[in-house]
Amino acid sequence: MAKRDYYEILEVSKSASPEEIKKAYRKKAIQYHPDKNPGNAEAEEKFKEAAEAYEVLSNAEKKQRYDQFGHAGVGSAAGGGYGGGAGFSDIEDIFSAFGDIFGGHFGGFGGFGGGGGRSRGGRRVSRGSDLRVKVKLNLSEIVNGVEKKLKVKKYVTCDPCSGTGAKNASSYTTCGTCGGRGQVTRVQNTLLGQMQTTSTCPTCQGDGKMITDKCNHCAGEGVIHGEEVINIKIPAGVGEGMQLNVSGKGNAGRRSGINGDLLVVITEEEHEELVRDGNNLIHNLFVSFPEITLGTTAEIPTVDGKVKVKIEPGTQPEKILRLRGKGIPDVNGYGRGDLLVRVHVWIPKKLSNEEKRMLEKLQESPGFQDGPSHSEKSFFAKMRDMFE
Repeated sequence: MAKRDYYEILEVSKSASPEEIKKAYRKKAIQYHPDKNPGNAEAEEKFKEAAEAYEVLSNAEKKQRYDQFGHAGVGSAAGGGYGGGAGFSDIEDIFSAFGDIFGGHFGGFGGFGGGGGRSRGGRRVSRGSDLRVKVKLNLSEIVNGVEKKLKVKKYVTCDPCSGTGAKNASSYTTCGTCGGRGQVTRVQNTLLGQMQTTSTCPTCQGDGKMITDKCNHCAGEGVIHGEEVINIKIPAGVGEGMQLNVSGKGNAGRRSGINGDLLVVITEEEHEELVRDGNNLIHNLFVSFPEITLGTTAEIPTVDGKVKVKIEPGTQPEKILRLRGKGIPDVNGYGRGDLLVRVHVWIPKKLSNEEKRMLEKLQESPGFQDGPSHSEKSFFAKMRDMFE
């Protein structure tokens, strides 16, 4: 099923301000919040859908790519983990990212505090940093799409402690600040009476316990230096500077935190005979004066191999021949560009005396006397202009 437009999901215009986008998302999130719709699978999907839309439109860089390339600009059309919001595997991930948006409107869901921000079980979850890599593609890979294997050096989860940072299960002590609750409660006297607020414990970050014996491999961080081989599918039609987001393949988060993302930046390798212009390809074909006058057949390079094109007798210099559907597929799936063949005349720089006499005789012949209309330059004038 085709993905819905992000602006349509949040019911905002493309010119909406960041504050308007945030307000629209909060309205949708409250409307479909799991606390208000217990057991409603459709509401849960709409809740996730709104979070995905907000994750893209609230980020200036992702919004710009989405406005230019649609879902493929943020990777959503690529499948396999791409996309601005594709990393939200469940409701917990959404609360982890945007829990602060609700501003205490709800008491929580699945252990999430209403104003806890990026928290899980009352604990503020560490998020690993994003990684950025460049991938160079040749024209064939751009036209057909390609799967790449990338070996990425990054922080990975420490295996001996499973990312907890503790040496073993008994390497903990109860937090003295919160008494193991993971939260602290404060009572303040105000003009309206006493106000009670509950927040994540600043000492244990909501764990309710402290590590007493740290893992020897990661020194209690839960992550170590390592590398990972990552398979990515790059869709056909991508372009220079386009960025694909591979969710969860960045640096691992400290102490069982959330992984960052891998940002794949596309660079294009120049082709020897074809030049890209949007979704069209351009080939400059050079023919001799006799060939363009008498007509000929020329071999034209395409991504799929060479094709033969007939040059009609009397074809004018700079004429554009269009080979439909021989260009680059649109990254959003809207058809395919064309191959434009621009016909140029190759003129010899040196002529023998015999060749000069032949051209002078031709110039005086009736076929070269009629000339073009007033709105056109003569063939010889065009040739002269090319060397001036």
